[in-house]
Amino acid sequence: MSVRLEAAVVDDLESLVGLVREYYQYDGHRFVESKACDALAGLLRDGELGRVWVFRDGSQAVGYLALAFGYSIEYGGRDAFVDEFFLREAYRGQGLGTRALETAAVEARKAGVRAIHLEAVRGNERALALYRRNGFVEHERYLLTRLLGEG
Repeated sequence: MSVRLEAAVVDDLESLVGLVREYYQYDGHRFVESKACDALAGLLRDGELGRVWVFRDGSQAVGYLALAFGYSIEYGGRDAFVDEFFLREAYRGQGLGTRALETAAVEARKAGVRAIHLEAVRGNERALALYRRNGFVEHERYLLTRLLGEG
């Protein structure tokens, strides 16, 4: 299997939204197509917001990683969050996750990012093992979210 990891472009939007749908179904998140489409389009159009990569097997998109930029006093400046990361089941366990995380780290460094954060669903031990192998560490903190409306 020759899977490529490429920077996503606006033309990838439709296939990326399909992958987001699959990811949300897998992880049990509520999927709203228009919301996913708008958010991805914004990220793909504005490189100051972050980056998106897509895994391709031939011409078929089989996974993606989205990295969103932020800023942190604690970490000394620009930081980033692996907002979403998904690979179809048949492509897991082949080193592709490590390749994506390393690509994100290299490109983040080029963009001046000093730290990358991510989250994992509790109980997803396979994902946690991947993240730990790739240098991510857990903190004695909670990730809390406050929604500011659906607008």
